Amino acid sequence: MMKMNRRVFCALAAGGLAGCAATQRAEMPSPATSCIPRMDLHVHLDNSTIDQVMELSVERGVKFGIVEHAGTKENVYPVVLSNDEELRGYLDMLSGKPVFKGVQAEWIDWMSGFSKEALCELDYVLMDAMTFPGLDSRRMKLWEKPEGLGTAQKFMDRYVDWHVELIATQPMDILANGTWLPGDFAADYDTLWTDARFGRIVDALVRHGVALEISSGFMLPKAALLRQAKAAGCKFTIGSNGRHPKMGLIDFSLNLAEEIGLTEKDFFIPGADGPSRLNRA
Repeated sequence: MMKMNRRVFCALAAGGLAGCAATQRAEMPSPATSCIPRMDLHVHLDNSTIDQVMELSVERGVKFGIVEHAGTKENVYPVVLSNDEELRGYLDMLSGKPVFKGVQAEWIDWMSGFSKEALCELDYVLMDAMTFPGLDSRRMKLWEKPEGLGTAQKFMDRYVDWHVELIATQPMDILANGTWLPGDFAADYDTLWTDARFGRIVDALVRHGVALEISSGFMLPKAALLRQAKAAGCKFTIGSNGRHPKMGLIDFSLNLAEEIGLTEKDFFIPGADGPSRLNRA
């Protein structure tokens, strides 16, 4: 039986999109289609090479933002950047490539091994709320279906609080995998994600200048919630959460963005909207 870790879990979620994504060829990644930027800012190299990934970027006409995981070695992924030397080696590897340079921050202690100077060389930081504090304050990996989450209503109250805390206290630029729910609660998505609950997250995003990812990997958030975020003035990004060869399959996100009336001005583009949040701190 396959052991379910986060890499496998996310790869399986993203894999379902492979059959429905259109393949486009271009000499260089096109910056926009129908005024919506063709950018996938949630791409993991994992065990692939940057040259392999760049071939897909050109083939699919999508500019990539690379986000290897960053945090302590307690986090288990194919690549975990934990100190300045590892971070700068990663940035050197991406240097000269037509990509945005980011990290996916893991847990609230993720910056402990880095200097501010090194972190400020990043174009952006992406983070999600899927690693969650248990009642004993130890981290819980929600995609592994842990026990002890309590009732759906109590979990949702804590989950929303956790989102708001992360947005307020962590120097993220993008909230990834937004509105994702663990398996036991996912079937009740429309009931559990009330306007009031999601509104608290949107308020925090707008207040702190954090963009909301439209995820092709998880096909979330749903259109009604995205409209709520748009009305509040939230910025957006598009992400596949893809590993090779799944990155850049973003038709779901592009179509949903067009459906709810987003244009280029509604999107966060690293560098175009001023310095990253790390550089503003």
